[in-house]
Amino acid sequence: MPSIIPEEIERYAHDHTSDSGPLMNELAETTRKRMPSHGMMSGKAVGRLLQGLVRALQARNVLEIGSFTGYSALMMAQAMPDEGRIITCDVDPEATAIAREFWARSPHGSKIELKLGPALQTMKSLEGPFDFIFIDADKESYPDYYTRAMELLAPNGMIAVDNVLWSGRVLSPVSHSDKAIAEFNNIVQNDHRVVNLILPVRDGVMLIWPR
Repeated sequence: MPSIIPEEIERYAHDHTSDSGPLMNELAETTRKRMPSHGMMSGKAVGRLLQGLVRALQARNVLEIGSFTGYSALMMAQAMPDEGRIITCDVDPEATAIAREFWARSPHGSKIELKLGPALQTMKSLEGPFDFIFIDADKESYPDYYTRAMELLAPNGMIAVDNVLWSGRVLSPVSHSDKAIAEFNNIVQNDHRVVNLILPVRDGVMLIWPR
């Protein structure tokens, strides 16, 4: 994934972000070794951001769209009380097998429930409210995920969306994914129900909360 900030600044920020711990580091390394698409992993910076948001919100009910190998879900679970729950959605049995392996090794893994199948179908079957929703799945579906996420969000909740800068390609979108993310960003920007903020963390994270 091409960096959207100078490499030396990104490395400095990485080195000055708290370490994720032995289990998370092993999960990251396992993902890099076993998954050709390892760039999809949230990683330390986004993981710590999500963890901090979940803690600040005192979130007890979290919905994640896009599990991959389970890094972000486990980071968020660590910030939740024992009775907290995360529902995470994905369609990839290979990636989520790694997720299950590492969740089982963590005392926080029992807070996570995987829903294997098309995320939008799963979202339609769920009842809210969710205190925090993280969207990081197929980019073409971002507008649809957002529509349903707003229906499921708690009044004082927050939505976080990854990859909203898409390596800078939102500036001149060409592919279907480029255009979908640019469209999504415009949809949120023009949604008068919410306040939104794009953080240039990794590939861009948008935070969204009700006015």
